[in-house]
Amino acid sequence: MKNRMYRVLSAALAVSAVSLFAACGQSSSATDTSGKKHFTIATDKGFSPFEFEDKDGNIAGIDMDILKAIAEDQGFTYDLHYIGWDAAIAECQAGQADGMIAGASITQERMDSGWIFSDGYYEATQGMAVAADSPIASVNDLAGKNVVVKNGTMSDQYATSLSESIGFTVTRVSTSPDMYQQVMGGQADACFDDTPILKYSIQTGDLTMKYVDGSENQPASYGFAVFNPDKRELVNLFNAGLANIRKNGTYDKIIAKYLG
Repeated sequence: MKNRMYRVLSAALAVSAVSLFAACGQSSSATDTSGKKHFTIATDKGFSPFEFEDKDGNIAGIDMDILKAIAEDQGFTYDLHYIGWDAAIAECQAGQADGMIAGASITQERMDSGWIFSDGYYEATQGMAVAADSPIASVNDLAGKNVVVKNGTMSDQYATSLSESIGFTVTRVSTSPDMYQQVMGGQADACFDDTPILKYSIQTGDLTMKYVDGSENQPASYGFAVFNPDKRELVNLFNAGLANIRKNGTYDKIIAKYLG
């Protein structure tokens, strides 16, 4: 796992300045200097176009824009911890963050294990990508191959479910960049990830790989998540704000900005 360096960002650049909390694990009842409710929210790293670092060093993406729009609509502020998938889950479970937005698919298994999800805010499938010069053209070509996935994700579950019948090994890593590098560097033959992320990153030239059409599973919704029933207030705020930005057209503008 990479260094857990926190990039603390202001979530309300267009609103009012917020105070930065020196201690970890602020509760959902915390307020900023203007009296607004203030939260600590964790997210993934290198998960374009949902969360990524742009050329100016800012954290951007669909999740980031949706979160900012909802915060402005609902009148709360937040600090963002841009730390990676596993680390984001660990922070929420340890009470060091109030919630998590990271392209997390809503599943019954996760809910049974303590995840508390918002309403779905995006529908996505998982699919497969391979090196640009790879002869692999379908999941059936993976027999005897090594497939890399990001640990604990829906793509991990999807690849694992295929591995038994097709006969390939699954290697797990903590971040998307590590996963992509293994494919492009030849240490793995393929990777599975969320389809919009793979297609976007290949289209923009961020990944020198090719997407394998027809490799997708059934779609599932992404949701904002908390891990403590005491944080349900944040889920309620997210749901109310999501409904409003869908109605006023902000949501559609955000999606179009990144995906057309």
